[in-house]
Amino acid sequence: MSVVFFQLRCQTSSKKRTFGICDNPPPATDPAYIDEENGQNWIATIDNFYQSEITFTAIDHCIEFPLRPDGKQSKRCDGVLTYGDTVAFVELKARDEHGTKWIKDAEEQLLVSIALFEKSNEAEEFPVKKAYIVNSDRPRFRESQAARMEKFLNTTTYYVLRIEARIEV
Repeated sequence: MSVVFFQLRCQTSSKKRTFGICDNPPPATDPAYIDEENGQNWIATIDNFYQSEITFTAIDHCIEFPLRPDGKQSKRCDGVLTYGDTVAFVELKARDEHGTKWIKDAEEQLLVSIALFEKSNEAEEFPVKKAYIVNSDRPRFRESQAARMEKFLNTTTYYVLRIEARIEV
């Protein structure tokens, strides 16, 4: 099954200098979305210095993925930002958990989504490839994630992983 990632019904966009991406708390049934007004609800803050047109396509709860061999729904990230020649997969977390389990879970969701995207024809349109794990409740990390980010780059071939609360475009 080939997945079509950029479906209009799953997209919101903005040209604002600063805006956010929101996702309802678990158990969520609605897709993540761009919000320009309610900063207290933002999980990810987007710094759009040049005020480019940025599109966020919700993946979780919007784009159909193939079922896993056990018949359950595949894990997936919350969505993908596109602007110019850049694609940036985003996994949102709003958890104040100690340790790195939430990072590992988010990384797995990104890897599944990116693997399916790279099998699509849409992947060829974006030479700049990024991935973000964003946690609004733990914006600062006590330990370096350099080894994890290097491994992610090698595993995905060309996707640069960042673990931070703000996404600079």
